[in-house]
Amino acid sequence: MPLSYAMSGDVSHHVSGGVLRVSVDRAEKRNPLSLGALQQINEIFTEKADDHDLRLAIVTGAGDQAFASGGDLVELADMRSIENARSLTLHGKAALNAIRRFPVPVVARVNGIALGGGAELALACDMRFAASNAAIGFIHSRLAISPSWGGGVDLMRLVGYSTGTRLLARGEILPAPKALAFGLFDEVAPDGVPFDKSFADYIAGMVGQSPHVMRAVKALAVEERLNDLDRRQHVESEHFVKTWTDAAHWAAVAAMAERPNRAKGSGK
Repeated sequence: MPLSYAMSGDVSHHVSGGVLRVSVDRAEKRNPLSLGALQQINEIFTEKADDHDLRLAIVTGAGDQAFASGGDLVELADMRSIENARSLTLHGKAALNAIRRFPVPVVARVNGIALGGGAELALACDMRFAASNAAIGFIHSRLAISPSWGGGVDLMRLVGYSTGTRLLARGEILPAPKALAFGLFDEVAPDGVPFDKSFADYIAGMVGQSPHVMRAVKALAVEERLNDLDRRQHVESEHFVKTWTDAAHWAAVAAMAERPNRAKGSGK
């Protein structure tokens, strides 16, 4: 049975000056990636791929505390079967692959924490500009699961297998300076400068380019990135299904749900 979910207003977008801006808009819950939000992301990037006036796309989260924090434990609580797990990984990969394949560069405006599925969303983008209070973590192992939306593949490509293995196995959360040193962030906004201004300066050299140039730049990146992508993502997904349906995962979910003052976001 396919996943059942309701479309929502969890994601907003607009186009201005040749730039597509997409935002996850659930700041009160640290911008979790609901199934509806993933579907909206997929639809937005699929639809806007045909806009030949675009030069750049930006992905961010609402507020100043979170970029995206992972899945919603309440929403995912009953999705325990192998069929559910396969549908979940396919659903998430479709959304993030729409970003990976988008015809112009996509910048993650990492305005806060990016955890679990949120880290996968950030790495699906071509570049990551982070606030000084931002942090990123592939914390899936803390919930006894593995990545499933292509994020593990992206991580290994970006930082190499040794560092990638360490980050996945230990479930580390890296503050902005450390994430910059590891290559997970491309640039971090300096202290004392408003984040919006720093980000505007970062993208200024791109938004003034010809749309044709930006499509050419992204075409080269896509050619490199899609090399062997389907096989690698298939391996990742198969392991996710095994870990998601394992009793250890649901025991970890139950333990997390019992912690006080914890937003209901998961590693996924």
